[in-house]
Amino acid sequence: MSCPLIANAEVARFTRVDSCGRVVCGNDNAFVMDCFATLAMNRLVEDGTDVQYKAANGRVCGFKKGCPSFNGFDIELSFFGVSPEFIELTTGQPTYSGFDGALIGYDDCSIQCDSGFAIELWAQVLGPEVCPDEAITDGAWVYFLLPWVTNGQLGDLEIGSEAVNLTLTGTTRANSRWGIGPYNIQAADVAQTPGPLLTPLASNCHRRTFITTIAPPAVTCDYQPVTGGVCLASS
Repeated sequence: MSCPLIANAEVARFTRVDSCGRVVCGNDNAFVMDCFATLAMNRLVEDGTDVQYKAANGRVCGFKKGCPSFNGFDIELSFFGVSPEFIELTTGQPTYSGFDGALIGYDDCSIQCDSGFAIELWAQVLGPEVCPDEAITDGAWVYFLLPWVTNGQLGDLEIGSEAVNLTLTGTTRANSRWGIGPYNIQAADVAQTPGPLLTPLASNCHRRTFITTIAPPAVTCDYQPVTGGVCLASS
């Protein structure tokens, strides 16, 4: 590919992971949405300690710039829909059901620091890569994966005459057990057969970004099952 340009964010998927960053397989463990405004991924970088040797006459004999430490990303999602399923999955807060058992709300309780989730984001691509001459793909997307986000919590909420935005915050962690993932998100061969990641993220990585020709998942307003990829290997 040449130099694709990132356009609008299109779809985001959230998948439950356990306290060690492993994918939680089975029903009610994923959620797909497109009703969000922005997903910010703010880098957490700690400055290193400079080393300097200075002589009595003031001359600097040696200097080494400290190496910064990358501690991950603070994420901030601005979204609109009040889905009990999504809020439970990302924050660990308990849901509230109606007389028929359907989820109609949620409770705000103590922060669940042992819960976690993964974020996948598909953004539209501008450029010749979107519609190649070969009729084997339906387009191209920039795919972002943050396989382990913890400390998910909702931000402040103000209800008035204006449109209401909700905010979800969290922080990524490295050394996740996402592996190749539970989904088919990239081409596995020249025939564009959908497949999982070809290689896992390294233990010190927080995010992976690449161009994919496999379309994002369909948007729903309900829990989704997690059954493929690493789930098949562990069953």
